[in-house]
Amino acid sequence: MPMTNVQQLIPGTLRTRLIHRTQEAKKCGALQSIATHYEPVIDGELEFMVRIVSNLARKTKALKTPKPKNFNPFLPYEADLFVSDLSDQHLVLLNKFNVVDNHLLMVTREFVSQDTWLDAADCLALAIVLSEMEGLAFYNGGWAAGASQPHKHLQMVPLPFFPDRSDLPISPVITAADLQGISQSPALPFVHGIAPLSLDWTDTPQDLALVLLDTYYQLLDAIGLPWQSDTTEATGAYNLLVTRDWMLMVLRSQPSFEGVAINSLGFAGSLLVRNLQELEHLKQIGPITVLQNVGVAL
Repeated sequence: MPMTNVQQLIPGTLRTRLIHRTQEAKKCGALQSIATHYEPVIDGELEFMVRIVSNLARKTKALKTPKPKNFNPFLPYEADLFVSDLSDQHLVLLNKFNVVDNHLLMVTREFVSQDTWLDAADCLALAIVLSEMEGLAFYNGGWAAGASQPHKHLQMVPLPFFPDRSDLPISPVITAADLQGISQSPALPFVHGIAPLSLDWTDTPQDLALVLLDTYYQLLDAIGLPWQSDTTEATGAYNLLVTRDWMLMVLRSQPSFEGVAINSLGFAGSLLVRNLQELEHLKQIGPITVLQNVGVAL
């Protein structure tokens, strides 16, 4: 049922609210950013940007702190991480342990499983956020896709993702693909689908959400996970990446390979390792090999 006490987001204010809340959350200690530095790693035709974590101690300590059974960080959420209401069903929070500045979460107000299909309400939240700012939105659809919280949430990192480059590492691959409809790139040797988004982002979020949802259904079908109207539970794991210009969906088989954990950002060309030893191990394996093994190789 719609919630009558929800304050709707004033259009054009989300970025300002996000920056302000980030600053305040840093000051009070609610936001516990994880410092990284990064370096490029070339594998075949692709350039990956690999982030090396400088210190995971705070997150490790927080995860080891005893919590009640079935603990849910989103119910209730930390007030100091609250950014804005989005709709009757979604609100925006900061990612507490962020690696990228202004990393936000689009969270359902009530508990919904991360293992369910995206629906019209999720796509409305996605449309509102992408209308407000340019960024990379993503969804880790299930444990095998890198989801770490069972409570349903989409995520977004504003662009540019890296300070010294305006595009995503995956952007050249997307640009080179023939995006006349649902397409695949020969540079990505695992099951995936790419769809163009020719949208006017000044349209109403409701209209944009209809297109996003229809494109999402088409991509599910393209990777072999056709949406089923008689159930809300997803029939497999996948990663979804969305910009204002395209959607990319990847079928998943496992959350990690040889100690390298992968979520949606890995398929954007952004990988994360815990130390220099893991970086060298990743270079020896090859990022593409890692993605093939956590996905479904062609």
